Amino acid sequence: MSDPVGIRAWQRLDARVTTSGALGAADIAALADMGVRHVVNLAMPDHPEILPDEADLCAQHGIGFTAIPIPFDCPTEDHYQRFRAAISGDDPVHVHCVLNWRVSALFYRSNVEDGMAPDRALALLRQQWDPRASDNPAAPAWASLIGF
Repeated sequence: MSDPVGIRAWQRLDARVTTSGALGAADIAALADMGVRHVVNLAMPDHPEILPDEADLCAQHGIGFTAIPIPFDCPTEDHYQRFRAAISGDDPVHVHCVLNWRVSALFYRSNVEDGMAPDRALALLRQQWDPRASDNPAAPAWASLIGF
């Protein structure tokens, strides 16, 4: 099956890993149809755009679910390490937050640590955002966490 259309800030990183911004209920079914077996949500659970029943919807479609709520203004090394643990394995995984900013930043660091050329990792990050070029007040915290 091809990648779904209409999921906010959709990005395919490789054959196993996809990312996006906030998901809608129909998006969970689309992820299941394309073979995703694990969803990781990095957004805060009280954000108005996050599905309150996302874990249940994933379970209904046979998808494992992990929540790692990362306050956008305060990402930590512990968040990053929990993210790394959640994406390990061989099953197809989809990682999302609200705008794909948290996700793309953590994957930048992860990709570089796993040996991806920094220019390639930066190109993937920039498809969503670049904390060094952002005027968001939390951007410096993200830049620091990912090694800029």
